[in-house]
Amino acid sequence: MLNSISISVSDDDSDESVGRMKVRVRRKRKKSFFRPKGGFLGRALRVLSRWWLLLVFILAIALLVFESLKLGKKQGEAVKVDPQHSEGYREQQTNLNRLDPTTRIINGVREVCLKMLNPEEIQQLEFPAIAELSSTVKNVIYKSDPGIYAIESNTTFLSYAGTTRFNLFTGNQTLEEREESVTVKETAEVHCGFYSDHGGFKISDDDKRFMQTCKVVVSTCAFGGGDDLYQPIGMSEASLRKVCYVAFWDEITRVAQEIEGNKIGDDSMIGKWRIVIVKDLPFADQRLNGKIPKMLSHRLFPQARYSIWVDSKSQFRRDPLGVLEALLWRTNSVFAISEHGARSSLYEEAKAVVKKHKATPEEVEGQIKQYLLDGIPEDRRLHGKKALAEASIIVREHSPVTNLFTCVWFNEVVRFTSRDQLSFPYVLRRVKLKGMNMFPVCARKDLVNSMGHKRKVKPLLT
Repeated sequence: MLNSISISVSDDDSDESVGRMKVRVRRKRKKSFFRPKGGFLGRALRVLSRWWLLLVFILAIALLVFESLKLGKKQGEAVKVDPQHSEGYREQQTNLNRLDPTTRIINGVREVCLKMLNPEEIQQLEFPAIAELSSTVKNVIYKSDPGIYAIESNTTFLSYAGTTRFNLFTGNQTLEEREESVTVKETAEVHCGFYSDHGGFKISDDDKRFMQTCKVVVSTCAFGGGDDLYQPIGMSEASLRKVCYVAFWDEITRVAQEIEGNKIGDDSMIGKWRIVIVKDLPFADQRLNGKIPKMLSHRLFPQARYSIWVDSKSQFRRDPLGVLEALLWRTNSVFAISEHGARSSLYEEAKAVVKKHKATPEEVEGQIKQYLLDGIPEDRRLHGKKALAEASIIVREHSPVTNLFTCVWFNEVVRFTSRDQLSFPYVLRRVKLKGMNMFPVCARKDLVNSMGHKRKVKPLLT
């Protein structure tokens, strides 16, 4: 008889068996799209994949440097080959000969900045009768050389210890004489250039005879070859008959303009301008030489009743008789000049002059210290107008008080700095000129087309 056999099965044993029967399956890795093999190419690609960002940066810098050098070369060639392609030239051509009026918005309405008579009315204009002088100043005596200065080698410079730029053209004005000149009285005595026959600023006899005939003059100057000559526009037939247009040049400017094709004719004319060549300029600083025709027009044109000064960087574009009517006769004024566009105080202007390197800090500091001693306040307005002027255009009647005003002004720019904006507020407060018309900047822009300075002036050698 067979014996029975029992076999016990444990859950643990079963699980263990199954566990031992499990098989691990290795997943196959996906092959990369491009997997470099060994060798030089593989190493190069591995380096490139690690440092690609740095390489892109280096290439960008190299490309930037290359393009900059190429651009600089092109610009240099453009200046050498054809300077008329410059941006400044294009801007000048855009402004040149423009006659459209300058306008501004007042109370929501656009108006012209300078309201002038129409051409028919300007044609009929006559000079107003000479009125009785209302100013205290009735007569001005100009100081001249009493013969105490020895002349050596035809020099225009005085031999004395000092730091000012006074010379035989200006005379040596003392501080006492300076104070006396602004003490307003019936007969004023003042230095006003042309102090000595040996002082310079020589003009031919033919030019002097012509200048003696002028009753109204529009004048400008360019010394040292600085600026081109821009023909005036916008004038009437009456102005062409009654007004002289005179440009003062030196030999440097004459040569520079002949190179540009502007040759003086046998009648001493270029277009509407009578060209007056000045010899023996009295200052090494060409800016000071330019103040002579700018401020002393009454001495250069002794028979003229009115004058209009225009800086050489501008093209005068309005009828002179119409300008006199709008700025002097209509407003009962004797002197018209533009308000300053950016600042109102001479002390603010002093900081700007130093910052823009228009004069040395020492020059400006000496001038400001003197004006503080003179009691010139920091007020930004005088009689409701700005106390600071922009003097690129001056419209004036030639009368004793305006002649005194510009003589004092000229002496200030000689004594201190040639920046006439700094000295104008001092003269305005001390001379107390009645009939001053300080017109807005907008009106000044209507009078001229601004062309800017074309080239740097050449100083005289001393």
